[in-house]
Amino acid sequence: MLRILIIDDERPARNRLRRMLADLPMAHVVGEAASGQEALRLIPVMAPDVLLLDISMPGLGGLAIAETLQQQSSAPAVIFCTAWSDKAVKAFEVDAVDYLVKPVRAERLEMALEKAKRFISKGRTEAEDSFLRSTLGNKVYLMPLTDLIFLRAEDKYTTAVHINGESVVNQTLLELEKTHADFLVRIHRGVLVAKNRIRGLEKASDGRHYVLLDGCDDHPQVSRRNLAAIRRLIQELT
Repeated sequence: MLRILIIDDERPARNRLRRMLADLPMAHVVGEAASGQEALRLIPVMAPDVLLLDISMPGLGGLAIAETLQQQSSAPAVIFCTAWSDKAVKAFEVDAVDYLVKPVRAERLEMALEKAKRFISKGRTEAEDSFLRSTLGNKVYLMPLTDLIFLRAEDKYTTAVHINGESVVNQTLLELEKTHADFLVRIHRGVLVAKNRIRGLEKASDGRHYVLLDGCDDHPQVSRRNLAAIRRLIQELT
């Protein structure tokens, strides 16, 4: 059960969130705040697991609240619920778990709370490391690392191929390789694959080798430089 504090200066918005949360067994609303100042007074008293936080409020806004909570060793998970569609990047810079644009849909709210549960159960640092950040227009999404199949560099972008399709992520292959060394392996200068997705190697008639991956039909090429390491990894995995 997630203890939830709703923070929004507009009563209709608070009421709408409360009605949607009433249909979710995982959610228990412990209180409401109509301002940032009131929220900071209630958080230590109510001890919520999750804040449903508006960005634009008179006085202390949602981003300022999140920045304040960043300084605390133990703080609630933050899910922004806002009419602003262009603040997502800043929201994730202050450790938001998710970013919902009003009018918030019930299914997106439930997904965000499931994400918050994973965030809380794993701890803040581990949870951040278990997601890739993907940008679409002005919106930023967190993609579970466990959904990933492989990553490829394309010009100035990095494309993540995952179980639900493809997304552009906000980090370079080198950054991702360093951050997720236990999960990813380089098979080519421009390709990283999830180790647990590797199912074997295929040798083409021209002598080139391609890796077989679980979850997609793509067979990325393995460079000669990385071939021996991939063979050893396959032996370890089988």
